[in-house]
Amino acid sequence: MQIVKKNQANQVNASFSTAIYEYLMDNEDISGAIADINGRYPEKGFVRNEVFKELVYVLSGTGKVEVDGKEFRFSQGDTLLILPGEKYFWEGNFRIFMATAPKFDPNRHKII
Repeated sequence: MQIVKKNQANQVNASFSTAIYEYLMDNEDISGAIADINGRYPEKGFVRNEVFKELVYVLSGTGKVEVDGKEFRFSQGDTLLILPGEKYFWEGNFRIFMATAPKFDPNRHKII
């Protein structure tokens, strides 16, 4: 068992519009983070996860995600699954919890 307290979260400013709070675990199979997005992420283009699945729960707010050219709108309480290789961007004003499996690796999360 492992617990990561809120005050132990690693804050990453991914862009002007996006702050991420990583809850780093000693486990290579899964990781979790909270993201606050107020605008668009990435600010231009798209992102792609090369090897990990990203399960997202919307904690608050509303927005949209465009995945491989299709737009999906979401709001508080919705859950989304982004698969490896899908090209996407986020837009809106919302807070999400993201679990990635295997563990998130910034070298395998490409802005394109």
